[in-house]
Amino acid sequence: MNIDLLSKLSVITEEEQAILNGNKTINRELYYSADKKSSAQESDEIDSGRVLQDGKLIDIRPHVRFVHFPEHTHNFVEFIYMCQGQTTHIIDGQKVVLRQGDLLFMNQHAKQEIEPAGRHDIAVNFMIQPEFFDVAFQMMDKEENPLREFIISCLTKESSYSNYLHFHVVDILPIQNLMENMIWNMLENESNQQLLNQTTMGLLFQNLSNHTELINVSEKSYDQELVFSLLRYIEHEYRIASLTDFCSANNVDNYTISRLIKKNTSHTFKELLQNKRMSEATHLLKTTNIPIADISEMVGYDNTSFFHRLFRRIYGCSPRDYRLSLVSLENAKKS
Repeated sequence: MNIDLLSKLSVITEEEQAILNGNKTINRELYYSADKKSSAQESDEIDSGRVLQDGKLIDIRPHVRFVHFPEHTHNFVEFIYMCQGQTTHIIDGQKVVLRQGDLLFMNQHAKQEIEPAGRHDIAVNFMIQPEFFDVAFQMMDKEENPLREFIISCLTKESSYSNYLHFHVVDILPIQNLMENMIWNMLENESNQQLLNQTTMGLLFQNLSNHTELINVSEKSYDQELVFSLLRYIEHEYRIASLTDFCSANNVDNYTISRLIKKNTSHTFKELLQNKRMSEATHLLKTTNIPIADISEMVGYDNTSFFHRLFRRIYGCSPRDYRLSLVSLENAKKS
């Protein structure tokens, strides 16, 4: 990470100085609403009204060090980016260790507890209202993947088959650069900050969607991990993927996995595979001059006539007309 940026994030805050001076607990007034705090039983929900003031949709703060943060939930979405060192979290009963370059996304249903961090363990917490994701979500591909499903759970405020996603992306330079850019924009209060951050978040999602193999999902159940594995299988093996092969490789019957797919994604295996193949086909039509018959075979359809019929049913035109419309649009932009 940039040395100047890391230096800004390493400064001991007033809250941390109070902890070092002998206060062994977090300052609840910084996180929990006063009315809830005064009730008979203190709330364990961190309130967006405390951490997102003045109607902000997104804000950041360095993770508080030197103290145990007790189990809590949030009525907002939280991302954590590990800048240096490591932190240990207990999320929905599962131990998650964040190391330098890691990303942790949690929706509104995740229960989180954090073990004390040391002076050189630097993390940034992003507190985000769901409506902030409107622009970023529109920038994502329409195909199903774990990140898209997670963002949908954040927007709808409904529980997902995983309430958190843990990304090991320290070696993915574009992702690291995007995170640093977003932190810098927010610390420096750059003009047009909201649009810059929403666009940067959209680019982040696009990059993360290309690296679903680097995601750790919560281990709440074998069923959830099985669905996650299937989504990864489709992502990488869409050309030859089949439900029978997946079932055989994972020692599960067709009926069970079909039920789990429908329950957790609202789609069938056939629909998920078709969406992925069509997404790849449109990408090739946009970016290459490869013959349409070859594209059909490259995405998994040996029967070119079937590919044409399916494409027309989904997009309302033939693959050739789709490509020509893109060429016409590009020429119009140039003129």
